[in-house]
Amino acid sequence: MEPRSFLLTLVVLITLICSAGCTAPQQSISSASAVRTAPLPTISANSVGSLTLTIDSLDPGSTLPDTYTCKGAGESPEVSWSGIPPGTKSLALILDDPDAPRGTFTHWLVYNIPPVTGSMSKAQPDQKVLGNGAQEGDNSAGSRGYYPPCPPVGAAHRYVFRLYAVDMDISQPTASRESIDRAMNGHTLAETEFITGFKR
Repeated sequence: MEPRSFLLTLVVLITLICSAGCTAPQQSISSASAVRTAPLPTISANSVGSLTLTIDSLDPGSTLPDTYTCKGAGESPEVSWSGIPPGTKSLALILDDPDAPRGTFTHWLVYNIPPVTGSMSKAQPDQKVLGNGAQEGDNSAGSRGYYPPCPPVGAAHRYVFRLYAVDMDISQPTASRESIDRAMNGHTLAETEFITGFKR
């Protein structure tokens, strides 16, 4: 075989081997990329440790009933909890809409909840001190108490109820979301969340 023919044959063989060897990894990378970019569930529930939170009789990820929104009575839901860690002096409950157009909107802020009660009944009044001794803070609308979810017409929003076990009673001159967050910083023993959805 002439040297020129030999070199040509060698180049062809190397090209074929490289093509065969590079195909499989490309498919694997493509598959892995598809897994990474697949949309994550927007409705879920999460708990840390043994602390658990229940909203009404709902399942995690279910739709918030109209009665708790601007489509209905707009009253707060029943909230119950269990698994309070030792050392807990009070609980704090915060309801957020992380999908609000202008950023996270806080719909409800309750703190200094006695941990021994185990629940709060629905339709809590909008007042500074509740019947169980808990205190209500200001929502993002600037009013005290429960502000019913009322997202823009269109896509569903997530409504995240978070419960915090705190090792002290919170004493703040103002009860804004920022002040309560600062007060709980370094004093949270456990937290859990319950996520619902709602759309108009």
